[in-house]
Amino acid sequence: MNAVPTNIPDVIAFEPKVFGDARGVFFESFNQKVFEDAVGKHYDFVQDNHSQSSKGVLRGLHYQIEQAQGKLVRVVAGEVFDVAVDIRRSSPTFGQWVGQYLSDENKKQIWVPPGFAHGFLVLSDTAELLYKTTDFYAPAHERCLSWNDSTTNIQWPDIGTAPLLSAKDQQGLSIHQAELFA
Repeated sequence: MNAVPTNIPDVIAFEPKVFGDARGVFFESFNQKVFEDAVGKHYDFVQDNHSQSSKGVLRGLHYQIEQAQGKLVRVVAGEVFDVAVDIRRSSPTFGQWVGQYLSDENKKQIWVPPGFAHGFLVLSDTAELLYKTTDFYAPAHERCLSWNDSTTNIQWPDIGTAPLLSAKDQQGLSIHQAELFA
């Protein structure tokens, strides 16, 4: 597994070494040592989540203001454009975002550390994501950053129509209004 830096140093993409032949493929999807060497810190993953969505669904940008979750995200079916936004006010990359195409074909993963808002847009007919989290889901602390905030100016792929959002995600706040990390 190769760790690939992104434009935001704390967000890391992971590309597995895939071994394939006529029978199918094999790859190591997680290795604690490789992960820790890449992120420079030990994290315990306490929860695995599975999300399935249809084409055009945009989920996010979610985060927990307390019990902040780091997320290691991968797609096992379909394709998404996955985004992490730095919402740590003291960070030199505050307000910046990074996006990665994750798919069942490229088998890439992205590490979204605590202190980041996370979201994705489904590009294929359906997509299934698996992601590990470093803390438990805490709905009382969940917050949502607006997916189309003009300050963060995320360049989402054009899908030819408006994305499908949950009622909660339609109420996302701008980075200037949202409760953020110090």
